[in-house]
Amino acid sequence: MTLGVVAFVVVLLLSIMLHEAGHFLTAKRFGMKATQFFLGFGPTLWSFRRGETEYGVKAIPAGGFVKIEGMTPLDELAPGEEERAFYRQPAPQRAVVLAAGSVTHFLLAFVLLFAVLVGLGVPTGRETTALASVSECVPATPTQACRPDDPPSPAKAAGLRPGDRIVEFAGEPVTDWRDFTQRVRHAPPGPTSLVVERDGRRVTLRPSVVLAERPSLADPSRTERVGVLGIVPQSQTERVGPVAGLGRSAELMGRLFAATGQALVAIPAAVPKLWDQALHDSPRDASGLIGPVGAARISGQALETGAPATQKVASFLLLMAGLNVFIGVFNLLPLLPLDGGHLAILAFEQARSRIARALGRRDPGRVDLTKLLPAAYFVVALFIGLSVLLLLSDIVNPVTNPFR
Repeated sequence: MTLGVVAFVVVLLLSIMLHEAGHFLTAKRFGMKATQFFLGFGPTLWSFRRGETEYGVKAIPAGGFVKIEGMTPLDELAPGEEERAFYRQPAPQRAVVLAAGSVTHFLLAFVLLFAVLVGLGVPTGRETTALASVSECVPATPTQACRPDDPPSPAKAAGLRPGDRIVEFAGEPVTDWRDFTQRVRHAPPGPTSLVVERDGRRVTLRPSVVLAERPSLADPSRTERVGVLGIVPQSQTERVGPVAGLGRSAELMGRLFAATGQALVAIPAAVPKLWDQALHDSPRDASGLIGPVGAARISGQALETGAPATQKVASFLLLMAGLNVFIGVFNLLPLLPLDGGHLAILAFEQARSRIARALGRRDPGRVDLTKLLPAAYFVVALFIGLSVLLLLSDIVNPVTNPFR
């Protein structure tokens, strides 16, 4: 778990640095004056100056920022540098600088997907007879975490291990996972024989099949009482060539964008449910809202499964790709103080200017951002409230391990 959490923090900090680098490099490219590039907020822990820019690290690692002078007409620049102010630059250049942060998240996600597809491989959806993990218990539902009153996993009690390959069940050979699953589901409760291949030799074990409610294979909308052992198979993986990898990566990016859109639309309806989960012991799963603590825990779980190392790393990198797409899209929402809010104001200013010119009227100029500060503070308050609620839920009622 520790390794995965550390890896999550490292990738998150890298994402933040790349986000701010996107703003910084494009601003410098257009001749704007950027005086600070910092990771974190609060008191400065360490910094150095190169040219006109101070680079450093601050005490609170909750983000980062680039200070581009002249973000509003209220900012004052040194005499002779007024033309370098952000607000004085052409609208297309300002739009590029504002969008560059999110674009870096999308580029990083694309690179991660490409690396997985070409270098590590992705699951094909076909399951092998080798075990990815062995459950600690038999929960009431497949997505529910283990609870003190849940019966222990028969596979765990019998000594099955991740990496074991099942070769025989109840005296009959096993060559296909689906067939094996059907046989276990219809097996009578009680001891049975199971032969696995482990480290090049065959080992005979005696797990006891137990009955539990599970979704029907014929109709997942209903459940049936079937035999279970508490094991999860490894999935077959497939690698593609570099050219095919570009197309597949673009396809997966499209799916991630669609999933992110669905998740953002579902947030208002999910908040009351999250509140109930934070105050009560309602089951949570990884498909719902999670915060940084929950994301870090899931990342750790991805790297601690019994799957082969390449599959574990691939799962982690796919999670990080999805996280970066979500952050990038979220940052483009038309809400202040997000970059998307500034882009929306910029678009409004340009549209208003065009309409004024078409009507032969004077250009109304820039929007007075000071009048929008109350709305920005309200959005920040909402973000803080949601973050606190997510933190509470992730601590007192963590999401179910999706790799169990």
